[in-house]
Amino acid sequence: MASTDETGQAARQPTTPGAQPPAGPPVAPISGPGARMPRWLPRAMVLALALFAVFQLGSWAFHQLIGLLINILIAFFLALAVEPAVSWMAARGVRRGLGTFLVFLGVLVAAAGFVTLLGSMLAGQIIKIVEDFPDYLDSVINWINTHFHTELRRVDIQEGLLRSDWLRNYVQNSATGVLDVSAQVLGGLFQLLTVGLFSFYFAADGPRLRRTVCSLLPPARQAEVLRAWEIAVNKTGGYLYSRGLMALASGLAHYVLLEFLEVPYAPVLAVWVGLVSQFIPTIGTYLAGALPMLIAFTVDPWYALWVLIFVVIYQQFENYVLQPKLTSKTVDIHPAVAFGSVVAGTALLGAVGALIAIPAIATLQAFLGAYVRRYDVTDDPRVLGHRGPGGPGALTRLRRLRVRRPDAARARGEDTGAAS
Repeated sequence: MASTDETGQAARQPTTPGAQPPAGPPVAPISGPGARMPRWLPRAMVLALALFAVFQLGSWAFHQLIGLLINILIAFFLALAVEPAVSWMAARGVRRGLGTFLVFLGVLVAAAGFVTLLGSMLAGQIIKIVEDFPDYLDSVINWINTHFHTELRRVDIQEGLLRSDWLRNYVQNSATGVLDVSAQVLGGLFQLLTVGLFSFYFAADGPRLRRTVCSLLPPARQAEVLRAWEIAVNKTGGYLYSRGLMALASGLAHYVLLEFLEVPYAPVLAVWVGLVSQFIPTIGTYLAGALPMLIAFTVDPWYALWVLIFVVIYQQFENYVLQPKLTSKTVDIHPAVAFGSVVAGTALLGAVGALIAIPAIATLQAFLGAYVRRYDVTDDPRVLGHRGPGGPGALTRLRRLRVRRPDAARARGEDTGAAS
């Protein structure tokens, strides 16, 4: 009982002022079914879902509009290419809309004439090949019978081809693919019309477009944008100008060869070689030379070999002599950089990227050249391509030895004269 009273008295003792009450046992957080959710969590979840939905919607819209964006990019570079001609007409009093229309009309007429001539040439050659096919087949059969001691006949070969399952399946697949080809042709025409309209508006309303873009930027940024725009116009126009000159030189050279060999349709073939070899990067040369070789083969197989040799030799002359001189002031980029830009553009945008890669890289290089600070390089042997700390190269030592020998002989002559 005493202990009980003492305990009660101790519990009833008042707490001294300023003293901290004894800390009780730690209270565990409430985590049962009745626990409350933090207030920020629902808003965070809604915001995350909204951002994910916006990202998915933007990704879907980008993939749906990728074709249109590529067409706009092509139209923009095409407008940059015709900008010098349009500006030249505008400076002489011609309205920009009319000047742009005249430039595009001239390009369209030239392209239509080239396609018409090329189509008539191909049609005539195909008809000729079909008419002469029996003679070619007879000569091949006679050569096989002579060298391999066989008894082949043209009638048996023709009947075998007509009755073969391969020919029947090919005809069926070709008949079912007519609609696909028609759809692709219509799609290509629609894309061509889209590119033409956008490029016309970009070229005709170039000053208004630049004014609209600059109105969204501060004055310092406006000067940089206008400078980049001017560089892009100069580089793109210079690229097409240099390519046009090289196409003219290539066409004239191949025209002389084809006329000398008396290959039919020499003017059209020369224009084909000039345009395709210059405006289709990397594989344009080989694609351009294939058609003249085929036409020359119909005249004489040896003519096709001469055309191949000439194409290879002229390509080397163009790469190492003609192209550096024509592009030194217009699109001055290293050949390795040009090749890498073409490969990268092809990987990103296909054939379109290959066409616009070189002027785009040239524009970027010229624009960044004004902001990259350069320093003078020391005359270190490693920079000059000589040997390193091991000493000068063999040619350098030979030159020094040749210089020292006359000096030593001259010195001996002077000593002999003084002694006498």
